[in-house]
Amino acid sequence: MPSEIPRRARRFRISEVDACEPDVLETLKDLHMRTFLDRAPLPDFEVGHWWVTTELGQPVAFAGIIPSVMGVGIGYLSRVGVVRELCGHGLQRRMMRAIEQHARRSGLYCIVSDTTSNIASANNFIRRGYVLFQPDRPWAWGNSLYWRKMIGR
Repeated sequence: MPSEIPRRARRFRISEVDACEPDVLETLKDLHMRTFLDRAPLPDFEVGHWWVTTELGQPVAFAGIIPSVMGVGIGYLSRVGVVRELCGHGLQRRMMRAIEQHARRSGLYCIVSDTTSNIASANNFIRRGYVLFQPDRPWAWGNSLYWRKMIGR
C-alpha cells in the first residue's frame, strides 16, 4: 500500500459485499486477521451484512452488522476493522455511517456494539453518536464497554 500518498489525495471506496462468495469470504477472513490479530474470534461472515473498503483496489477495512439477540429491530455492529497503516483516516466512522444507513433502510431502530481497551474505537463511537449503556445480559468480555445508538424508524 503506497504510504507516500498525501492524506487528502487518498481515495477509499466502501462497498457492501456478499460473504457467501468464496473470494469475498477469504478477503473478510484476511482483513479480520490483519486488523484484530488474535484479539477477537472470527465472526460468522455468512450471517448479516458486510462491507469492505478498498484503496486502489486493495482491501483495507471491513465492517459488518448482524441481528442482535437483544430483540427485533436491533442490529449488532459486529466488527469494524481497519488495517493499522490506514488508521487515522476516518475509515471506521465512514464504515459505521454506511452501516447505519443500511440499518435505517432495513427498518432497524437501534444499533448496539461493544469495545474493550480500544480508546480510538470508543472515541469513534462517541463521535458517531453512540452512548454507553449496561445491557441486562452482557454478551462480551468482563472489561467491555457497551454502546447503543437509536437510529429511528
